[in-house]
Order: sequence, then structure tokens, then C-alpha cells
Amino acid sequence: MSRIIARKFNHQTAAKVLVAVVAILLLPGFGLAGDVDDLKKTVAGHLEAGEFQSALTVANSADDESVRADLLRQIADRQIAAGELDASRATLRQMPVDRTRIQLSARRAQKRSLFGTGADFDSLIELIQSQTGALDSWEDQGGIGTISPFETGVRVDPTGLLARLTRTEDKNRLKELGLRSRKASLNSEMAQASNLRMVSLTRLEQAVSQRIAQGLPVVDSMKNLAGIYQIQHVFVYPETGEIVIAGPASGWEFNQRGMAVSSRNGVPTLQLDDLVTVLRTFSPEGEGIFGCSINPRQEGMRELKAFVEQSQNRGPISSRSVRSWARQLQRKLGLQDVQIYGVPATSRVARVLVEADYRMKLIGIGKLDGGSEIPDYFELMTAAQVSDVSSLDALRWWMSVDCDAVLKSEDANAFEIRGTSVLCQSENQFINNQGERIQTGTSEATNRKFASNFTEHYQQLAQRDIIFADLQNIFDLAMVAALINKERLAENVHWDLGSFAMNGKYRPSVYEAPLTVDSVVNYKVFNGKNIVVQVAGGVRVDANSLLAKMQSAPRLEGVAQSARAPELQAGRWWWDIKK
Repeated sequence: MSRIIARKFNHQTAAKVLVAVVAILLLPGFGLAGDVDDLKKTVAGHLEAGEFQSALTVANSADDESVRADLLRQIADRQIAAGELDASRATLRQMPVDRTRIQLSARRAQKRSLFGTGADFDSLIELIQSQTGALDSWEDQGGIGTISPFETGVRVDPTGLLARLTRTEDKNRLKELGLRSRKASLNSEMAQASNLRMVSLTRLEQAVSQRIAQGLPVVDSMKNLAGIYQIQHVFVYPETGEIVIAGPASGWEFNQRGMAVSSRNGVPTLQLDDLVTVLRTFSPEGEGIFGCSINPRQEGMRELKAFVEQSQNRGPISSRSVRSWARQLQRKLGLQDVQIYGVPATSRVARVLVEADYRMKLIGIGKLDGGSEIPDYFELMTAAQVSDVSSLDALRWWMSVDCDAVLKSEDANAFEIRGTSVLCQSENQFINNQGERIQTGTSEATNRKFASNFTEHYQQLAQRDIIFADLQNIFDLAMVAALINKERLAENVHWDLGSFAMNGKYRPSVYEAPLTVDSVVNYKVFNGKNIVVQVAGGVRVDANSLLAKMQSAPRLEGVAQSARAPELQAGRWWWDIKK
């Protein structure tokens, strides 16, 4: 999300442009003694000959810090132009942190992107830390979590998250649960509500594969995973080659959007298409991470910034012109590009990520009602805060998967996933003259407050807007897929995923890939003299850190064995636990 602030109704009109998200890179400086002109000539000679290392040696000998910085700037500039990006990184690291270094880092990042080598997150992290102070961490500055590489938009990476949260249970509750699961109600109808429904992924895959081999369609009960709408447990049975997921379930009906929702509470059911998609992402052949970003185009941001500066030079904006001015801002910014990675752009998972991303932005700028518990940025901002905002400040929000805990038995055959949820995070950035968005690693109070409200009241939001409940379901499935991958559960039961594997015969439904979205602008006048204009920006979902603290739970020992599935008729892949 971005915002632009412009003062009006006075003779000191100040336009402040704030536009959305990005990743920028940067680096530090060197020094030598001797005549300054001789130093410059010597460095210039080495640069003409392409002798960058010799030029660096001379530059390092400059006693005067400003001379040394200027020589390093020339060297880094030539290195970037020559495509020596790794060498230029080392040079940039020796420079003082100033606008010159930031601009060179931006050029280097852009060229690196054009070469297809990806973003240099180490340098980005250095920039964030240099802007917030060497001794102050991201958390000290109000950020949530630690500084780590990311993409703007939605990112799902549950592996690290599971590793951080999983612990061994020290009671017998899961063991008792496993004992009760033996008493399955095999004759109960799938339409009935169940507090704990068991779905064998391996049996389901076999049943799906059989139907595919026979040329038959996959039935709705399979597509909707027997009506499960939340995953609480994962059980493993190496002896019989089974992996089982378990959670509350019910029958379902289809809403006006054609989405299958629980007849018990209106929550979307988990989808087989989504499960297969994320299983492939977290397979050995997959990327192990997925997500999306909605990115303003750099040329649009340049035009936007130029338009605001021209407007400022013409003097105060009249009250009658504010709305027209805001519409022009939206036109200048133009379309934003959608980038999807880790999952097929034509998958249902991708559609849910993009729609949730976009809707979050609309809520943030007051174009969509998020409920009384999640006021938009305008409602949270005071006139005093408007005056305090620094120029070229930018706002960014992103979502990541969160989880209270992941418990596992000592034999690693029983797991419990507690409280999967969505975490909204925030950051302030600024925009340079090239229209590039540069991170700071900090977040001002109003920005943090919106993110905090969004996180705290996400469940209420999911009840109001089903797309956010659907997003949480995908997070549940991503947690399971990451758990299967990290703990090598498929290997333990000798399951090659069959038709669910990367090149398996099961084909999830295909949708039109979202490529672009319209920029969205909103504004507010404070005390008759300040216009705050906001432009929708970015979101991110990052679940990877959850696997980092997986915790052992002795009370889960033996639970998987006691939770072994009862004798099931051929083709049966689900059952309910009797109370």
C-alpha cells in the first residue's frame, strides 16, 4: 500500500509521495594518501583499462574520507556498468551509507534482476540495519520477527515456521485421542458434523488414481476432502504405509460464488486441488516456497512522482480539485503487475493469494469495510501524525502464516498443529527519483496499528469475507505439506505421492492467470489543509519459520499406533472418531 501526502490551502504546499513495496540493495567504503588530483587520475586510468582491483587499492589509500567515497563511487559505477555485480557489491560495502550509495545499490539491483540472478538479500538486510542503527534490531524498531529475505506480496514458506514451533508433547492427551480413533463410526454419513474426521491421504490418493485409470471423474467428496475445514492433527503409520490428517468436518453446500462451504458454520472446506498443489511445491522437485506480489510499475511511479512535483509547483490545490487530482494520481500510477511463484499461476491457490492480497489493500485504504475491529489507515491517522510524516515515506503491509505451536511425538508418528493463523506485518519505505522503493526496516505507529488490528481480528474478518477464510485453509494445507517434506513422512511410509506427485496424473482445475490489477487510490482532508492520498501496495505471507522450533512431546509417544485406522472397506479413505 502506498500513500501520498500533499499540503494545501497555504503558500508552502509540500507534496510527499509514498508508493508501495520493493527490495533494494546496498553496501559500504575505503581510503589513500597523496595528491588528490593524482589519485583521481590514477583511478581513472585503472578504470579505463578495466583494472578495478588496482583502482580500489589506490582509492583505499586516500586519507580524506570524502575523496575516498567519491573514488569508490566512480569505481562502483563502472563495475555496475560493466556487469561486475559481485565486485560492485564489495565496493559498495566500503562506501558510507548515503543517497549516492543507495542509488548505486538500486542500479545494481535492477541490473541483477535483468540478468535473472534474483535479489541480493544480504545487501538488503545490511541497508535495513544501517538505516535503523547498528545496535537496534528490527524488533527494537517495532518490527515483528527477525530480518530475513522476502518477496513483496504473499509468500508461503512454512518449513522454518514448523521448525521453530514444533515441540514434543509431554502429556498423554494425543495418545488417548489415538485410542479413541480406533472406534470409528464407519457407517456415519459424510453429511453429518464431526469434531474429528480422519482422512488417509495415501488411501485417498489410491482411490483417486483408480478413478483416473478408469476414466472416471474425481467425485465431490474427494475434491472437498470429506468436508474437513481445519487440520489439527497428522498421524503416520509406517507399517501400513499411511499418512492421515484429522480435524473438524461436516457436510457442505455451495454458496453464490460456487464455493463449497460447511453446512455447520459456513467455513470453506479444504480442497483437494489446493492440497495437491502445495504437496508438489514442497516435494523434492518443488520450490519449497510459494506466494505472490502485486508490484507497481517503476515507470508509473516515476510519472506519479513527477505529477505531484508539478502540482506542488503550481501552488495550493483547491478543495474543488481534490477529487480530480486523486483520480489523476491513479491514472499516472496505472496498472500493477501480479507476480506468482512457487505454484502455477493458473492454480486455485494463486487466485486465492492474489484476491486476499488485493482485498487487504482495499481494507487498508478504506475502499472495503473490514469491520469495526479493523479501522482503515485513515481512521487511525491523526492530523498531528500527518504533519510528522517524512517526505518520500512509503507504507507496506504483508501477511505471513502464523501458528501457536506444532507438537510431535518422540517417535515422530503423531503431530498436532495448534492455532494456524495469519499475521499481518508492516514497514515504512521511501521512493527515490527513479521511482524505486527502498526499505528502512522500520514502521511508524499508525502503520503498525493497522497491521496489529488486522492480525488480532483476522478471525472476525474471515467470518465477514470468505476469501480470508479460504486463505487460512491454504495455510493449513501448506503446513501439512511442509511437515510431510521436512519430516520425510512420505519416505517413512514408502509413498511416492502417486498421482499427487509433481508429474502425477491428477490435474487440479486450471483458471485464468491473474496478470495485472488496477491501482487503487483513496484520500482524506485533515483540518482543511492536508490531503492524504493512499495508493494500494503490497502483502506477504511467510510461513517458513514455523518448522524451526518443532518441539517434542513425550505424551504423544505411541499415539499413532493407537490411532491406527480400523478395518475399512475397499475404497474407503475417511472415517469419524466416535465420542
